[in-house]
Order: sequence, then structure tokens, then C-alpha cells
Amino acid sequence: MSSVRDSHTVPSVQAMFQLRIVKGGFSFLGVRRIVVLNAAHQSTQHKDYKPIKKVMVANRGEIATRVFRACTELGIRTVAVYSEQDTGQMHRQKADEAYLIGKGLPPVQAYLHIPDIIKVAKENEVDAIHPGYGFLSERADFAQACVDAGVRFIGPSPEVVRRMGDKVEARTIAIDAGVPVVPGTATPITSLAEAQEFANSYGYPIIFKAAYGGGGRGMRVVRNYEELEENYQRAFSEALSAFGNGALFIERFIERPRHIEVQILGPGGAERDLSDMMPRKTEADKV
Repeated sequence: MSSVRDSHTVPSVQAMFQLRIVKGGFSFLGVRRIVVLNAAHQSTQHKDYKPIKKVMVANRGEIATRVFRACTELGIRTVAVYSEQDTGQMHRQKADEAYLIGKGLPPVQAYLHIPDIIKVAKENEVDAIHPGYGFLSERADFAQACVDAGVRFIGPSPEVVRRMGDKVEARTIAIDAGVPVVPGTATPITSLAEAQEFANSYGYPIIFKAAYGGGGRGMRVVRNYEELEENYQRAFSEALSAFGNGALFIERFIERPRHIEVQILGPGGAERDLSDMMPRKTEADKV
């Protein structure tokens, strides 16, 4: 659950990362959801931490409502954005202000429309934007657009988002650091033939994953050759729809793994055993 803290007491952004323990080995997952609301990043050189008076959530549903509730408790004004299809949604009602984005676009594409979100933020004197999870939360171009517009991005720097939001690069970083990972492709795959080649090398089951998103979307388990093409197409379509990019990578699927999250917020950290939660996401980067 997201929380808000006084901007004077948090000297810099606290980014959350994950490691997954799978049968004794670690698999690096990358940036997880942001949990410190007022630890907003503007740039690594900018040290002016003025109080945040108005926060926009570039998301919908429960995550937006949670952030609004936390902001309201601290006297911070809130701004919602909504698609044409979400006119009656609860998150719009819970904010102090609400503005339409992505006019004429399908609902998911509306929440991925960076120019409209930035335009609303600038026109309505928004101090900071919280991305929630999913949608634009792992898009480095969105984090950079916020910085360029002079609006704080509540999350890591654009460079960190770029490196960790790209799950393939996150795997590479983990490997370079000596962290054991499950077998997987070194780059996003570009054809069904590459998927078949991987399966021939490592055997079934395998799992398709979205290279630029998480939360279980764009993720499909394949247990035999007959399932390969259908699940490849479905994973691609889901990733494209949810994240605006259909790029996929493959990992060897581990049945019933022990799923341990290690969360790091600056100094110190926390650990949770999620083995019994959301079975479909035991191999997912939950964003």
C-alpha cells in the first residue's frame, strides 16, 4: 500500500527492488511499485525539496484511490485522470480534481497517453505525479517527460526506470552481479522460431513474459509444442495492449517455486514469503 510522508523528512527517492528466490537460486525482478509517495525524484542534481501540495495519480481504480486517501489525510490536494469509458469510476469521484485524457482512445491507451497526462499536470499546477503500478509505472520515457516538464516523478530516476523496467536488461544486470537466475533469453525474442529454439534447448514448460511490464500481463506458460504458437500470440497481444510494447522474453518455467520477495528501500529492507499468494504470479514481476 502506498503511503505519503512529509517531503522534508525524505531526502531522496527510495526505489523498491525485488529478488526472487526459486529453489535456492535468485532471479532478479527489477523495480517494484513505489511505496514512498513524497520521496519524489526530480533529478539527481536538484536538491530543492519544496512541499508537495498537489499530486496526480496517472492510473485508475484501487491504486489511485489508495494514493488519494493517503494524500487527503496529509492535506495534499489530489488530481485524477480518466478515460472516456471511466467517467463513472470511483477513482474519479475520490479526487479533488479530475480531468479527461486520451479522448477517442480505448481505455488502456488513454492511460498510456503521456502528452495528455503531462498537459493536464502542467495546466493544473500539479507538483508531482504518482504512476501507480502497471500502465506507465515502468516507462522511462514517462519518468523523463515528468522531469522535463518540471513535475516530480514519484519513483526512481528515468535511468533506473529504464534499466529495471526492461526485464531483459534487469536479468543481465543480475547475471553480471553474480546472481543466479533461471535460464532465459538474453534479448527479447522476435519470432516464434526463436521460442521453439529455446524450448528445444531447455525443454518444457517455458513461460513467455512481457519485456517491459509485469503484473501477470503478457505472461503465458507453455507446457508443450502444441501450445506454443497460441500462447506466443496471446502473450504478445496482452503485452502490447497493457504496456504499449509487445516485446517478450522467455524463461524456463519452475513449477510451484518458493516465492520470496526481498524489498529494498534505501538502507535496510524487508522480506515476504508470497508462495501461497496469487499462484499465477509466482513467476511474475508484480508491478
